[in-house]
Parts: sequence; C-alpha cells; structure tokens
Amino acid sequence: MNGTMAASSHRIMLGPLVAAIDQGTSSTRFLVFNSKTAELLSHHQVEIKQSFPKEGWVEEDPKEILQSVYECMERTCEKLTQLNIDISNIKAIGVTNQRETTLVWDKETGEPLYNAIVWLDLRTQSTVERLINKTPGRNKNHLKHKTGLPISTYFSAVKLRWLMDNVDEVHQAVVSHRAMFGTVDSWLIWCLTGGKSGGVHCTDVTNASRTMLFNIHTMDWDPELCKYFGIPMEILPRVRSSSEIYGLMKSGALSGIPISGCLGDQSAALVGQMCFQDGQAKNTYGTGCFLLRNTGVKPVMSEHGLLTTVAYKLGRDKPACYALEGSVAIAGAVVRWLQDNLGIIGSSEELEKLAASVGTSYGCYFVPAFSGLYAPYWEPSARGIICGLTQFTNKSHLAFAALEAVCFQTREILDAMNQDSGIPLTQLQVDGGMTSNKLLMQLQADILCIPVVKPSMPETTALGAAMAAGAAEGVSVWSLNPEDLSEVTSEKFEPQINPEESEFRYARWKKAVEKSMNWETMEPVCETSIFSSVPLGFYIIGSMLMLIGAKYLTVPGNENYFEQ
Repeated sequence: MNGTMAASSHRIMLGPLVAAIDQGTSSTRFLVFNSKTAELLSHHQVEIKQSFPKEGWVEEDPKEILQSVYECMERTCEKLTQLNIDISNIKAIGVTNQRETTLVWDKETGEPLYNAIVWLDLRTQSTVERLINKTPGRNKNHLKHKTGLPISTYFSAVKLRWLMDNVDEVHQAVVSHRAMFGTVDSWLIWCLTGGKSGGVHCTDVTNASRTMLFNIHTMDWDPELCKYFGIPMEILPRVRSSSEIYGLMKSGALSGIPISGCLGDQSAALVGQMCFQDGQAKNTYGTGCFLLRNTGVKPVMSEHGLLTTVAYKLGRDKPACYALEGSVAIAGAVVRWLQDNLGIIGSSEELEKLAASVGTSYGCYFVPAFSGLYAPYWEPSARGIICGLTQFTNKSHLAFAALEAVCFQTREILDAMNQDSGIPLTQLQVDGGMTSNKLLMQLQADILCIPVVKPSMPETTALGAAMAAGAAEGVSVWSLNPEDLSEVTSEKFEPQINPEESEFRYARWKKAVEKSMNWETMEPVCETSIFSSVPLGFYIIGSMLMLIGAKYLTVPGNENYFEQ
C-alpha cells in the first residue's frame, strides 16, 4: 500500500520519459528513464539464445531478437502501469545494439534470409586471409586510412560477403533486388517502423563505422570499399546521425512514439558515461570488453593496434566526434563458458565467491582467445589456453585466473591507448554487467595501478541511447548541455597491491599470450593415409612381410621364446 502511494505521489513530479531498447549479444532490455533526473524507473530483460552450428560459428535468430524487443516493451509498460506511471509520458525511444552482427532480409516478405552472424563469429577467417594475401605487403591495415579498422573477421563486410557467397537465398535476393542488409539497429528500426509496409531502412554513423564499408572522413558509404568487397550499395541502409527522428513506432502500446536515437552499444556507453570531452574514456565489461577514449572532432589513427571509430554525431547539423577503441572479444563470455561448458559454476555470482575463496590464481594463467585475439594483436590464429597448472590448482584458482584475464586484457588496451595519446589515464570509468563483481573491480584497479570508478547506476549504455533520443530535434526533452547533465554518484576502487607485484603478474600474462598465438591456421589439414608416404609405406609393408615370414619360419621348440 505504502509503495503504491509513494509511486502515485512521485508521479506528479515526473518529467517527460524517454525509453531505450538495449539489444546486446546475450540479452535484450527495454528501460525507461526520467529525462530530467536520468533516473531509471523500470525495465525488463530477456535472454537471447546463441547457436554454434560449427566450431567458431556464432549465430542468433533475427525473429527471436525482434520478439524479445516486443516482449521487453510490453512487460516494462505493464510494470510502469503498476507503478501508476502513465506510459503516454514516454516521448521518444532510443536504440542501442551489439555492433557488427550482420543480417540480410527480404524487403518484400520481411523475412530474414539467414540467421544473424554475430560479431564474434570466425567463419570468415579464410576470406580474411585471402583478402590480406591480396594486399600489398600482406598488410591487414590496408583499408585503415578510410575505415579506421584492420581487415578482420570482426567487422560486417566480410560476414556479408560470406552470406552472399554461401547462402543461395541471400544471393538470389541480391540479384533480384529484394535484399536488405543491416546491423541489428537497422533490422529493429525497419521492423518497428512498419517493416515491409513502409519501414525505415537506416543506420547511424557509429554502427556504419563498424562495417568496413564506411568512410570515417566523408561520413558515408564508400564506393571503392563496396567495390573491394563486392557489395552492391543498393542493399545498404541510409546513414543518419545518432540523434534525429528516424520514424514512428507502428504497433503496440507505444505506437506513434518517435524512434529518435541510435548508437552502437559502446558509443552509447560513452555518451551515458558523459565522456563528451577530448581525452575522457570508459571501459564496458559485457560479452566482450571495450575501452573507448574520446578524441574529439578529428580521427586519430592508432600506432598500437587500436581502432579508430565514430563515437557519436548527436544531431544532423552537429559535428561527428571520434574515439580510439580497444576491443577485447571475451570478457563476460568467459563466465558463460565456465558455467555452460565446464559446469564449474552455476551463476556469475558464484564465480566471484569461488575466486574470492582463494584470492589468487596460484600461478595459473587463462588466455580466453576463443575467437582469436582482438586488440592490440588482431591475431585470428590464437586460441584459448590455460597454463601454469600444478597438482595444487583447483577450480577456485581457475575462477580467479578467469577474472584476472579480463583485467589483464584491459591493461593491454589501456597501455596501447596511453601510448597512442601520450597522456596516461589517471582513472578508469567503468560500466556493464560484470562491474557488479566487486572482486573484479578491485583486481582491475590492482592490475592497472590506477583507481577504477563505477557509477551507481550501471545501465549507462541504455542511458546513452535514451539521451540521444530525448535530445533529438523535434523531441527536445533531454538537454545535453554540460550544466544540465545530472551529477552521477559512483563507487571508487583504489589499487591495493604494490606496482612491482602487478608488473610481475602482467609479465607472466604476456608470456601466456605468446603461447596462445598461431594455434589455428586455415591451411587444410592433410588427412591422407600413412601409405601415401612412399618411404614410410615401403617400411611398414616390409615390416609386415617380415613378421608374416617369421611366423612360418619359427623353429619348433622355440615358440615360447618371446614369452619367457
């Protein structure tokens, strides 16, 4: 009763509300914020199934992704109604999404033509090797001057090329001009604004900058890049800013509300952490780990294995801002692996308890290179290894090593970022699901030797999308002026070990990383018979004949000689 009364009286004070769809690799969420205070009022979350049809392949069902969005919207609206909050107060919706994940659908039927190929997927490794071999000097950075990216399995262009080459339905749809390509944001916005009945086919600059088809200087699709990958430009979505009205919701309780914000998840977290100044940075711990540093209105090219990416463009007439990014493929995914594949934990909370029970990895190092190594190495041939094992090592040490792995990988990209910028970060702002693990946050401070600062409201990715949506021209319910931004309360983790110990552990980690490299190549494994080797074949056949001959030449009475 008291709760209802409190909600009812609170309702009077609520300003306009802004919602955000946060479609991540492992789950979908819908969250509603008060645009005046940035307070999270309600949300709902649905997990997304990943399928692994072959080794290195990672897929998701586009229809399941869309359905999860509708479910999250409905449940959140129900929760708001129970809190006596009027959903007609929701003035705009922002979209933030897992980046690079690639979809192709039929614009006439509205049906996906294949599963979404997830950013982690490695099936394009042979395509990538072929492309790199064709470049002058076998240079993986051949396109970096235009894209800010190395040629890698990570980005959308090679996934789209694979779909066109290997899925007949996709090929036919491209030929008959029925195909539409998009990352997850494009698929959702197209479906939510009407789909085959007038849906808006668009993306924003941050998502476009992760495809390898987008020129980060001209801020548009690049004809030469499209020609390089053999991608027809007609299937690409229109590129828009991150904050403008793209279209209106066409169905459900929120029908008629504008979708007016769109940012790739890491850019959204940068906005949600309010890193609007050149030099400000954040690190997000999700399925992977992503450290972004705002570099202002000029793109900075990395000399140390980082990506140059578009951070945001908050309005049609506003300048684009850029960021340096260090991308780590496996962070939270290692927790899922320990839970689902090894069964040594039942939940992520259990991992923290298990690791805390020993407080050390006891010399065990875990390099979770399940999808190769991303920044700063860009080494697709690497694979996961666990080394430094002794008879004393147990699952608690492995749990600790898994958490340390996330921290060491962050240290590597932070070092690269400090080298590129020349100005070392004095503290690290963090967000994402894994930041609820206090042991991880303390370990991170210890390994970086700088404080780690975590906001008390961890949903900064969704907040960034909501801010972009609420600030859009024609909506204008959220001010992004520095003096109007809400003060963020946070928790700080200070380093607690001496730098010498930190450096010793980091040096051992680097040694383990070296061991993980060059495990996997795309050269076909020779599965020929031993008899295909002529000398070996003669030797074996000769030996067999001698044995057979010996059986018939055995002297009577000596049959048991070899048994004595």
